[in-house]
Amino acid sequence: MTTTTTLHKAGSIRAYSKRELATLYKISTRTLTRWLRPHQEKIGKREGRYYTLKQVLIIFDLIGSPDALDLAA
Repeated sequence: MTTTTTLHKAGSIRAYSKRELATLYKISTRTLTRWLRPHQEKIGKREGRYYTLKQVLIIFDLIGSPDALDLAA
């Protein structure tokens, strides 16, 4: 299994908006919000429209990497 660190080094992970993350997970933004709510303290507040790369890595570690993420890149 590929770790998020390996994915980050390969350039597959970047800053994402909530909408983009929901699309990667193939869920609605409302569902993503529910999934992230219990982890909000660990993830931190979004600064602007996007979750930072660090926040995205935390999200992937907490709820798993989305199947839609291109692991071959």
